[in-house]
Amino acid sequence: MKEYLISEEQSRAWFEEHSPYVYGIALMMTKSAMLADDITQETFLRAYRKFHLYNPAKPLRPWLYRITLNMVRSTLRKQRWLTFFGQLPVEAGTDSVEDLILKSESEHELWQVVNRLSPKRREVLILVYYVGLSLQETASLLNIRLGTCKSRLHAALEQLRNDDAESYQLTSIKEGLK
Repeated sequence: MKEYLISEEQSRAWFEEHSPYVYGIALMMTKSAMLADDITQETFLRAYRKFHLYNPAKPLRPWLYRITLNMVRSTLRKQRWLTFFGQLPVEAGTDSVEDLILKSESEHELWQVVNRLSPKRREVLILVYYVGLSLQETASLLNIRLGTCKSRLHAALEQLRNDDAESYQLTSIKEGLK
C-alpha cells in the first residue's frame, strides 16, 4: 500500500468538505455520473499523492479545482481516442446533470443551453457561477489571461441570452399554433 504524507483525518476532512464541489464540476463537464464519480476519486487520490506540493498558505479549493479540471480534460481526451478507435466510451445514463442537480423546468432548460456551450466557455461559466470563484481566480486556475477569461464569460453569457431568446420565440410560436 502506498504511503501518503497527509494524515487520514485530514484527508477525510478534505474529502467530506470538498467532494460535493469537485463532483459537481466533474458532472457538469462530463455529463456522466459514472465519470464524475471516477474523476472525483482520482482527483482526491492525486491530491493526496501530491500533498507535498500543496502550499498551505494558499487556499485549498483552487488547487483541488485545478486537479479536477486536469482530470476532466484527460478523461474527455481519452474518450475521444476511444471513440476514434471504435470503442464506445461510457455514455451518460439517466442520471444526467439536469436530473441530478436541477429541480425546476426553467433551470432544466437553462442547463440544456449551458451544455451546448463550448467546453472553454462552459468551464469559465461553471467556475464563476457554480463554484463562485472570482474572474481573477478563474483565470489563474485555467492558466489564462484575465481578459481571455472575461471574454469567454461574456461570450458564454451572450450565447445563453441568444439561445434563451430563440427558445422563447419558438415556445411562443408553438403556443400560438395551438
